Amino acid sequence: MAPPRQTRKVTLRDVAERADVSISTASLVFSGRGPVADRTAARVRAAATDLGYAGPDPLASSLRQGRAGAVAVIVEERLRDAFRDPFALAVLDGLAQELDAMGTSMLLVADHGRDEGGEGANPVAGHAVDAAVFPLCGRTDSPLVEHLLARRIPIIGSGAPVHDAVGHVVVDEHGATAEATRHLLDLGHRRLAHVTMPLGRARPTHRIEVADLDRATYPDARERARGFVDTAPPGSPLVETERADVAQGEVAGRLLLDVPACGRPTAVVAQSDLLASGVIRAAESLGLRVPQELSVTGFDAVDLPWLDRRLTTIEQPGEAKGRLLGELTRRRLAGGPPASQAFPVSLRVGDTTAPAP
Repeated sequence: MAPPRQTRKVTLRDVAERADVSISTASLVFSGRGPVADRTAARVRAAATDLGYAGPDPLASSLRQGRAGAVAVIVEERLRDAFRDPFALAVLDGLAQELDAMGTSMLLVADHGRDEGGEGANPVAGHAVDAAVFPLCGRTDSPLVEHLLARRIPIIGSGAPVHDAVGHVVVDEHGATAEATRHLLDLGHRRLAHVTMPLGRARPTHRIEVADLDRATYPDARERARGFVDTAPPGSPLVETERADVAQGEVAGRLLLDVPACGRPTAVVAQSDLLASGVIRAAESLGLRVPQELSVTGFDAVDLPWLDRRLTTIEQPGEAKGRLLGELTRRRLAGGPPASQAFPVSLRVGDTTAPAP
């Protein structure tokens, strides 16, 4: 058999010559970043089709520009958990909008937080990226930080990981939860309880003590809990959940509410809207009316169309937060310093809180 004929790879120069235009004009047609007459652009595309040219080599382009054209978006634990959380989806949506406007791709990476050297310990090691974003507040420390900094990759976070070289979108978690707690105190509630997101490694939903907050590795959950503890009456019960979802919110709600009335809280401050929804579900299953017999607050103000009420919650627009993360990324890639920027949140009063019974 005769050996297959070796064919030369078609280049942008070939397309330009076929279309009778300059290489720079042909390049503008494929990049979409410059004004090219419609008839000229059509001629370039027709030439590319005739020659079987699929477009510029992205690797060669990135080498010329000194950019990979991608940003690592690092989500701790399992990606599927983020896709089940409406707040996380809103943040990722806003971030994606900004990155798309920059002409940059999003590389979603799951960080399982294994020990250095273990399987999957460094999920970004094999990827060429221009920046790294931790969009959902995770652990205080991440072994990925030193690796990224060694590669001179800018890092942007949402409260974590904590490092001088990481710029953050900053939310006053403590102050926001304290505001929700004061709202309940102003309504006359004195028996309050708090339902937290996981403070560290997931454990079955259980009661905790104030001293347990010192072991927290998730700063957002810790600061929200401290905002409650510093504002609520001393001794107000705390429950840490295994996951920040509706099911675990219901488990936490039963731990707090399925007790004699004399020991039952009249109001619960939850660290997310999903947890608050679970507490409401537990209350209703126990025959308690919300808000007549139990007031509940959440955090995030996400859209929950299946909940037939409007939560009193801390309004934290996820899409806007994601866009701000993208804007900080843009500034870092333009050579700016790792500066942080405050992201304001506020209390939204709904129909799940009322005066104490």
